[in-house]
Amino acid sequence: MLHARLHRACLTLSAVALALGCAVAQATPVAPSQKAPDFTLRTMDGKNLRLQELRGQVVLVNFWATWCGPCRQEMPHLNRLYDKYRASGFVMLGVNIDDEPEKAIGVANKLGLHFPVLLDNDKKVSKLYDLSTMPSTVVIDRDGKVRYVHRGYRDGYEDNYDKQIRELVKE
Repeated sequence: MLHARLHRACLTLSAVALALGCAVAQATPVAPSQKAPDFTLRTMDGKNLRLQELRGQVVLVNFWATWCGPCRQEMPHLNRLYDKYRASGFVMLGVNIDDEPEKAIGVANKLGLHFPVLLDNDKKVSKLYDLSTMPSTVVIDRDGKVRYVHRGYRDGYEDNYDKQIRELVKE
């Protein structure tokens, strides 16, 4: 009887430990007020860019893919925001998650993007940020803290981005 109780207690503890281990192993979605996870990715022109090196500037990171219609619809708006605020300590990064970098580079050139496009072919950064929606946009303040997270895109979202960027560059 005692042996059976000990066995059940061990099974219960094992289940709890396993559950806790799984919870720790899963990525948690990036959320406002947490520090933005650092990453380094290659740009379209072959240079490495590290998020941490942009500390002191407001950064908008937009995750996109060539196969994503809303992503392509959003790009001209992002270009305008980048042009409008880049002299005010604002940086925009387009993180492309396509498997084929050539395809991403072709689309970025065709769309005439002015901001840096980073290539996340192995999707390590999109997994780090736990993105399940394309496009996804993360706005980071000068201290490296996530302030806003946007999942998906619809007409008018760029107005929210504009307001948020304006607020953060004034801080």
